[in-house]
Amino acid sequence: MRFIHNTHTDPAFNLAAEEWLLRHTDTDIFMLWRNAPAVIVGRNQNTASEIDEDFVRERGITVIRRLTGGGAVFHDLGNVNFTFIQLGRQTKHLDFHRFTAPIMEALQAMGVNCQFEGRNDLVIDGQKFSGNAQLLEKDRVLHHGTLLFSSQMADLSGALRVNPVKYVDKAVKSVAKRVTNISSHLPEPIDVETFVRRVMAHVSGSESETLPGLSASEEAAINGLVESKYGTWDWNFGSSPSYGFTRSTRTEGGVVEIHLDVRHGRIEQTRIFGDFFGARAVAELEALLVGCRHERSELFERLANVQIDEFIRNVDNATFVECLF
Repeated sequence: MRFIHNTHTDPAFNLAAEEWLLRHTDTDIFMLWRNAPAVIVGRNQNTASEIDEDFVRERGITVIRRLTGGGAVFHDLGNVNFTFIQLGRQTKHLDFHRFTAPIMEALQAMGVNCQFEGRNDLVIDGQKFSGNAQLLEKDRVLHHGTLLFSSQMADLSGALRVNPVKYVDKAVKSVAKRVTNISSHLPEPIDVETFVRRVMAHVSGSESETLPGLSASEEAAINGLVESKYGTWDWNFGSSPSYGFTRSTRTEGGVVEIHLDVRHGRIEQTRIFGDFFGARAVAELEALLVGCRHERSELFERLANVQIDEFIRNVDNATFVECLF
């Protein structure tokens, strides 16, 4: 087995690294890595309905879609991620116990009393500190999980908070659970870097202070995958299942009620209702939005030469775009 301490903290790069290694490795892999603040959504989720869009935008939190299913999770530098890639898989079914067992053993060796619970969680006294997901591809298995060590809980809850009334779809929904940091349960305090070294030492059976990372050629190939996939809107948002969006906003011009049908991240149909006044028919404005990404920058661009006030009196372009989120 190859042991990798991936020191990159760019979320797009790290998710791309998992996919590239899954497809190109010629040996089993165990990898530890951390991300700068990010929301990582499951493969089958509607990205927009899993995040508090205002919260993540204002704080510069990256949003990335991963290869595996399951719910959305928050990453920051206080969270440690682990990845197993196994060649020649031994079962046709998902097996979370097999890959979480060595992680639990590592934590128990540090004095943390943890258990496996539910479908894919690790808990301490009933509080979740690790969510896990898997992908079976041909004869290979990708298993990865989170280890909340000293994450900022306010950011975690804020980034994943969204108004469920706005979105109607059949995508997989995240389930909120009580969470805890591992650092709160250790018999003596350690920092996250020490924690990473101890987990790696337990799983690898080596006490070496330095472990090899990715090679220069691997990094170049992974960066190519970032450019073509993980760094793109099409993958992170456009790959979302179809959904309906509804929002009612009180503006200076009156109540504006928006209904959108969105497919592959693009608006297919728009209806605008309300008690507002306007000199031009609102149907013209509805038609202008069709084909546009359900994304702020493209909507501002699409409406750059449009005076919203002509359709909805006393409402400017910025206010109208906010009505769409």
